[in-house]
Amino acid sequence: MSQAIKIVTDSSVLLTPNEIKENSLTIVPLSVEVGGKNYVDGENITRAELVEALKNGQIPKTSQPALGQFVDTFDKLGADGSEVIAILLSDVLSGTFDTAQKAAEMTDTKVTVINSKSTDRGLAFQVLAAAQDVRDGKNIAEIKEHCAEIYSRTSIEVLIDSLDCIVAGGRISKMTGLIAKLANIKVVVELHDKTLDVVSKGRSSKSLIRFVEKIADLHKSENNPIQALALPNVAADQSMLDKVKQILIGDRPDTPFIADLTSPIIITHTGLKAIGVITLASKPREQF
Repeated sequence: MSQAIKIVTDSSVLLTPNEIKENSLTIVPLSVEVGGKNYVDGENITRAELVEALKNGQIPKTSQPALGQFVDTFDKLGADGSEVIAILLSDVLSGTFDTAQKAAEMTDTKVTVINSKSTDRGLAFQVLAAAQDVRDGKNIAEIKEHCAEIYSRTSIEVLIDSLDCIVAGGRISKMTGLIAKLANIKVVVELHDKTLDVVSKGRSSKSLIRFVEKIADLHKSENNPIQALALPNVAADQSMLDKVKQILIGDRPDTPFIADLTSPIIITHTGLKAIGVITLASKPREQF
């Protein structure tokens, strides 16, 4: 049986295998280069293997899917007359959104491309909401509006333990990175609409915990409960993950929670032991 609207996303998303299957989602993979070799994210290299490469000093590089890959995907999904909605990671992090827009102009399938302005589980929040909307018979305009509303309630901060990947990516100078490393500086970055910004700096891991406490305090002061929490990470210590979870949602069994290895795009920007703190709140939250 054909589906009136089919959903496409990219491999930076954090979804469980069951979520992908149950919602009939199509995942277009990014490419990953490690040690001079090219791989297809999630197909011939796993996130665990990428973490091992990083531990061995090999910082992965990512690139968006090829234009033809999107065109072929859109053609195939639209062959039965279905429309396609592609919900993709932030254009701050990748050129994937722009490539998909070009592909949408080259296919006979009716395609709507959405810049989620997010990634990882933040992207998943929008994808899963869209899948439910499709089941509920919502149209494209209603789905776009819902994705924007989900984005407005989503926040992404990343606790960064090592600055090696940020230096390699050119976001700070090598000299600044060396000084920060010698001083044991830890930073927090926040994904905004059009930028990825450093919002906190401190000495030792305790500074990262203090920042998480600020997040919790902000939700409490605004009477804005966390409805879902994700802690995508780069092989972070379990004790650190437990502390962050406890501060933000405690032991509430009714709050959806997931902690898993993050995608290559986040690994590339953040490095070992990094923890993404992705919250879906009851209402829009103040940014740092």
